[in-house]
Amino acid sequence: MSLPGLTLPIAITPGDPCGIGPEIIAKAWITAPELTRGCFVAGDVDLMRRAMSLVQGAPCFPVCEIESPAQALNVPPRCLPVMQVVPVAPPLPWGQIDARSGRLAGEAVLWATRAALRGEISAVVTAPLNKEALHAAGPPYDQYPGHTELLQAESARHAGVTLTQMPVRMMLANDELRVVLVSIHLSLREALDAITGDRVLETLRITHHALTPLLGRKPRIAIAGLNPHAGEGGLFGREEIEILQPCVSAARTEGIDAQGPFAPDTVFMRARQRPDGYREFDVVIAMYHDQGLIPVKYLGVEQGVNVTLGLPLIRTSPDHGTAMDLAGQGKADASSMVQAIRMARHRVTDAT
Repeated sequence: MSLPGLTLPIAITPGDPCGIGPEIIAKAWITAPELTRGCFVAGDVDLMRRAMSLVQGAPCFPVCEIESPAQALNVPPRCLPVMQVVPVAPPLPWGQIDARSGRLAGEAVLWATRAALRGEISAVVTAPLNKEALHAAGPPYDQYPGHTELLQAESARHAGVTLTQMPVRMMLANDELRVVLVSIHLSLREALDAITGDRVLETLRITHHALTPLLGRKPRIAIAGLNPHAGEGGLFGREEIEILQPCVSAARTEGIDAQGPFAPDTVFMRARQRPDGYREFDVVIAMYHDQGLIPVKYLGVEQGVNVTLGLPLIRTSPDHGTAMDLAGQGKADASSMVQAIRMARHRVTDAT
């Protein structure tokens, strides 16, 4: 079945040049040529030529340089368009942490974010970056723990609002399960302090507004408890009674289909899509990073997609890291990148 055309192109950032990001982009072009039509890489031309040369056992596509995003819509088939949006980079060593690679990755994401906010592209798909390399790149990139925070900060700056006025949430999704996180890159001790009534209710609102157009109806949202057995009536903690239950009640008065809190060791199974297509819940709100990511990644990291909710732009990403131990060997699996591009196209279509 043919995919709907794009009226604005989708930009894909290469991630850390020393990791597997460039390689999985090249493989996505070769394995899913129809899906990548209308997309382009916002990064470094020579980097993508090096990445394409890693692909083995399939005809390589030529890498062509474009001068503007709009040109990506008219590139011939079986060609990977790249827009040079960063200073021309020297060949960087595969599989190593390098401040230069962190800066290139950050500059590419910043350019793509600004292009999306200007309305020049329809979505951003980000290949994995390395947080250590990003921090080593120095200002301004060392102030961001990852993609999500950089995207949030630039979007808030563009809108002229504070970060608290541009709340975002991370959703991890595959064909079987969707999870939205209350907190993202915080230590566990800090994450526990971040579980407040305001933050949980804000997460419910963001999730509801983001998934309603995607599903064409209200999403059925389950809240995962924080404590074992969701607190067991206060025996194992009172966060469920004092924070989560009032949030669910408040959300329901706003017309949000929120339920719970449920025992966190079973709620993800209840939200997992069965072979017959049924799932009890459309999405689970997880209280902290690992509570939500472990069940999604257990189902298959190669199929997971990271989606940032709450931004004034569409952003998706593979649900894995830079895999420095595989970089430069031609062995990386592009499945998650293909799924990230697919989800970005679907969200663009839904938005229009």
